[in-house]
Amino acid sequence: MAEPIDPRQALRQISGLWWLTLLLGVLGVIAGIIVIARPDKSLAALAVVTGIFVLIDGVVALASSLTHESDNRVLAAIVGVVSLIVGVLLIRHPTHSVQAIALLFGLWLLAMGAVRLILAIGVPARRGWHVVIAAVEAIAGIVIVASPSIGVATLALLVGLSLIINGACFAALGVVLRAASKGDGPSGPLAA
Repeated sequence: MAEPIDPRQALRQISGLWWLTLLLGVLGVIAGIIVIARPDKSLAALAVVTGIFVLIDGVVALASSLTHESDNRVLAAIVGVVSLIVGVLLIRHPTHSVQAIALLFGLWLLAMGAVRLILAIGVPARRGWHVVIAAVEAIAGIVIVASPSIGVATLALLVGLSLIINGACFAALGVVLRAASKGDGPSGPLAA
């Protein structure tokens, strides 16, 4: 039988990586701004940048599914696997077709929105916020899939906004983890 995990020890381990989460968030925001500001520079670069962040999202979701004991582990694993596949495809085969990139990214957004909506329903804490994020992802995915022949500028705007929003969320999580890592004293959140 497995030994129960001490929540305080788990929080200490996770919060030690606050700087990595913050760095990924800042890089996501910067990448989103660059994609929006210079959509005409390179479609292949757009595909690779998007692929990197989709891949990171997949790794985080897969790690979460393996480390957290919950009823939603299977859904988190599905999110992770789908994100890994789409991320690798975008990085490995950056196509020069706006339609192919748009369709792949749109399908990924649609799948992530649907799965995150299901996950949000099962989590009572901040359910409204999670439902809004899932709905925005799903709607953006539907718009892109319904019209995969969108132009480079429109695709860049949608991808850039997605990178900025995800980057801001990662950065906020990094700040929260940093605060948790500094709370090791007797009055902090890690106190017994």
